[in-house]
This record gives sequence, C-alpha cells and structure tokens, in this order.
Amino acid sequence: MTSSLPTLLQQIVSTHKQGTAIGLPSICSAHPSVLEAAVRHAQETGAVLLVESTSNQVNQYGGYTGMTPATFRQRLMDLARRHQMPTERIILGGDHLGPNPWRRQPAKRAMEQAQTLVRECVLAGYTKIHLDASMRCADDATDTPLPIEVSAARAAALCAAAEEAYAQLPANAPPLSYVIGTEVPAPGGEQEAASEIHVSSVADTQATIELTRQAFLERGLASAWERVIAVVVQPGVEFGDEVIFDYRRDRAAPLSRLIEGYEHLVYEAHPTDYQTGQALRQMVEDHFAILKVGPALTFAFREAVLALTLIEEALVAEEGRSHLRAVLERVMVAHPEHWQAYYRGTPAQQRLARLYSFSDRIRYYWARPEVQAALDILLRNLGARPVPLSLLSQALPVQYRRVREGRLARNPRAWIRDKITEVLADYAAATGTPHEKREE
Repeated sequence: MTSSLPTLLQQIVSTHKQGTAIGLPSICSAHPSVLEAAVRHAQETGAVLLVESTSNQVNQYGGYTGMTPATFRQRLMDLARRHQMPTERIILGGDHLGPNPWRRQPAKRAMEQAQTLVRECVLAGYTKIHLDASMRCADDATDTPLPIEVSAARAAALCAAAEEAYAQLPANAPPLSYVIGTEVPAPGGEQEAASEIHVSSVADTQATIELTRQAFLERGLASAWERVIAVVVQPGVEFGDEVIFDYRRDRAAPLSRLIEGYEHLVYEAHPTDYQTGQALRQMVEDHFAILKVGPALTFAFREAVLALTLIEEALVAEEGRSHLRAVLERVMVAHPEHWQAYYRGTPAQQRLARLYSFSDRIRYYWARPEVQAALDILLRNLGARPVPLSLLSQALPVQYRRVREGRLARNPRAWIRDKITEVLADYAAATGTPHEKREE
C-alpha cells in the first residue's frame, strides 16, 4: 500500500499549485565533482536536493557510467553522509526511464528491458520516476512519429512495473511520484541554423495528459495517476554548439495557462542549461517548476579545469605538466563515438567544439583513466605550491575575489567546486530554494 504522507517533492508541487512561485532544480549528472558540489551546496543552504540519472547513464547493465541504480544511489548517499547532508532531504529520480537504450530491438523486448530498469530503480530507492516510452522501437513504423496512444499505453505498462516493485518495499517507504511526457529535442542540442525552437503545442500537451490518464485508468492505476506531478514539455529553450535559445514567456504563455487547469500538475522543463537567472525565474513563475540541468554543470567544471591548466603552464616546467588539454584531444579523437554525430563542420571547427561546445560532449571523457591521471597531475601540481593571487585573478577572477574576501579556500579543488556552485546558485535563486552565501 502506498504511504499517505506526501513527499518533499509532492509538497513543493502542492505549494506551487497553491500560488507560490517555487520549484526545484533537478541535477541530471553523474559527474563526481558535480554531485559533490550539489551535495555541499544543499547541505550549506538547507535545500532539498533532487538528483536524477538517465536510462543511458545508469541501468541494469551499468549504462555508460558503469553504475546500476543501486550503486548510483549508494554513491550519492555515501557522498551525502561524508558532507553531513541529511539523506532525508535527497530525492533520487530516474529520467527518461523507458526503452530508449534498447530501441533497436522489437518493442516487446525493449519494453521488457525498460520494465526491468524501472523495477530496479524503485527497489533501489528512486522515488521520482519519469516514464518515457515515446521513442520508436525496431518494429514500429518508421515513417511517422510514435502515436501518443501507443506511448501512453507503454508508459502505463512501465508505471505498473513500478507499482509492483513498490509493493515489495517496507510499508513506510515514501510514495512514488511520476512524470509523463517527453517533448525534448534530440540529444546534443539543436542545429545552429535554427532561428527559434518549437514550443510544445497546447493540443499535443493536452492529448498527452488525457491519453496517459486514460491508459493509467484502463490498467487500474488510478492511485498512481493521482501521483503524477509533472508533464515534460518544450518551453522553447535549447542550446547548440555556439548558440543559446532563450526563454520567451510570450511564446510559452498558452502552455502556461493550460497547466493551471490541472490540480496536481506542473511542467518539467529540459533542457534549461545556460538560461539566464531571470529566464529561469520566469519559467518557474510560468509553472515550469522542475528545471532540469546537466551539461551546464559539467561545462562549468570544464571551464574551471581548463583555467587551471593556464595557471599550471605559468608555474610548472613543461616536463612536469599534466598536458591535460592535449590528453583530452587525443582521447576524444581516438574514441569519437560520443561526439562525432554531434560536432559538424571543418576539422578546425570540430576541434574547437570538442573542448568548448555548449553541448559539452567532453563530459563523457572525464572518467577515462588517462584523462583522470592527467587531472590528478594538474591538481597535485597546483596543490603543492601557493598559486599567486595574480594568476588566480587572471584565470578565475570570481574565485579570486572570493579568496580575497575570505569566503573561499586557497586550493584548486575548492575553486572547481565553487565554479560549479555558481550555476547551482542561479537555479536555487530561480526556484525559491535557499541560497545563502557560500563559505569554505
């Protein structure tokens, strides 16, 4: 039986629906430095922390991170305990849980795999479940998009698997919350040539809600439907290699008004990476209350690390340097599977994108042993000697000011973490989450 006590997430949604413009950032990243920064920021501010893994990142076979849902949860909880973050303030979610990793298989087999993944997430303690069965499988028609009726029925099948798994949990387990819908662009960002981004239509969004509700009821999932808290839509925001499409609330206004007619629903918006603080705040006010962010956080990590390589070049003889930028370029060229389909143009343009693109495909390479070894050398080099403040000012001016003000420790790991926290603080401010000044 599902617990009758509302979860932290359900309380936030309920407060929003009562007229208070609050929301919650959703950290969609498995990068250890991002997770550590997020945990520390939440611990320092007293905020609720929502972290999600995608079906490609984490699944029953390890995904591209090598982690199952249980190991991902354990890693996050260990990190929380290490930094005295109360684990009861952490919400763990599964993003785009569905057949996507197995879409090249027939639908029956792909859905069996997806149902297994959903069960494992629930048993591991995930409580926010995004049901996404919108993608075509190998035996679906290829000349038209998958009909909403089909994706809704498959989403309901995934929900049934989640509810079956939940029934195996202790009676006091927090209830599951569901997210439906999927209107997000293809991974990797929109084409640079696009002049504007499609906003989800009112008709399509309404059809998704109503047809999914009907599919739930047909499967006897009325109780689960009451715990559907959000619908994924495209509010007209995106990014490409060198372009950011900003939120325009006038274009999203019809969509914003639609959700006001649904008592328990808000919108979940992704991707919201690289939006201004003002735009993020407007999105929350317009009922896009759950803001997904991922690449912007690893982009900030990369910015900080590459800035540190400039300091290293000024302080360390060539033979002792990490040569991290060269290592990254060599590894990405040797293993192009994570960027080749996304970075177009001349060899020079591709080289620029590999290091600096907003799409941040470089995030897939930080865990490779040779890259990690170079990063370790960089951090050792800069941690072994005082970095002149003049160099810190040149490479990381914001962190320099915080060091000078006594708010930030004088070590490179703290500077990386603080750079990531700049992004987290923007989301905290936009969603109404506490965002006190940081101290190290």
